[in-house]
Amino acid sequence: MPVPNVIADASVVAKRNIIKIKRVPDLLVFTTLSPIMFVLLFSYVFGGAIDQEGGGQAYREFLIAGIFAQTVIFGATVTGAALAEDLKKGILDRFRSLPMAPSAVLTGRTFSDVVNNVIVLVVMGLTGLVVGWRIRSSVLDALAGFALLLVFAYAISWIMAWIGMLVPSPEVVNNASFIVIFPLTFVANTFVPLDTLPAPLQTFAEWNPVSAVTQAARELFGNIPPGVPEPTAWPLQNPELYTLIWSALFLVVFVPLANAQYRVSTSR
Repeated sequence: MPVPNVIADASVVAKRNIIKIKRVPDLLVFTTLSPIMFVLLFSYVFGGAIDQEGGGQAYREFLIAGIFAQTVIFGATVTGAALAEDLKKGILDRFRSLPMAPSAVLTGRTFSDVVNNVIVLVVMGLTGLVVGWRIRSSVLDALAGFALLLVFAYAISWIMAWIGMLVPSPEVVNNASFIVIFPLTFVANTFVPLDTLPAPLQTFAEWNPVSAVTQAARELFGNIPPGVPEPTAWPLQNPELYTLIWSALFLVVFVPLANAQYRVSTSR
């Protein structure tokens, strides 16, 4: 099938998913409510304890990039849950009966979730400004930070798409992804500096791609607190490159796997 048809079909699927957000606003409300609560709780409950002299201000700036990273990664799970739901309801079988490119279904789904993540980042950014977070770099650097977060989340969404084609229900997707993603986002530099972790966890966190995307966002936002020691591990010395390497690896592996599993799941 010609490439223009794939793009056109994917845009139709993406539009369908975006319209669903508009018609079911509860989806967006609950997606944004959790990160807002994280920002407020960590800023005001833990911020003062971690940085008593500055009233938590320095920690709030340190925190926001970590909250961004955690949220867009968890936001990628929407892809798997939505596909599992569509598969369970027979909607994907209807798509398969239409004269459209099979790859357009997953491509449209993942692109629509990028739009959802953009909305979530805007809401979180405004919340961060309320609690005292500031971008202390150039506009281009800040945009690059947001773009890197979205690229990484987009790559994760293809892993979730593959899982969504494998499991029997959206509940299983949510439970399975939570078990894996939750420790990955906490055994990292998302909420605390790495030098506060025990040695084995610190080594894991240094090579954890979640740490890299968080570090990259902090640097691009200009939110590295003064006095924080320079990272010694290569991934955190080159966080943008390391994040892009992992993103490319995820896409190379899981785009073909997800599309192959889509064909298998819709042919039953």
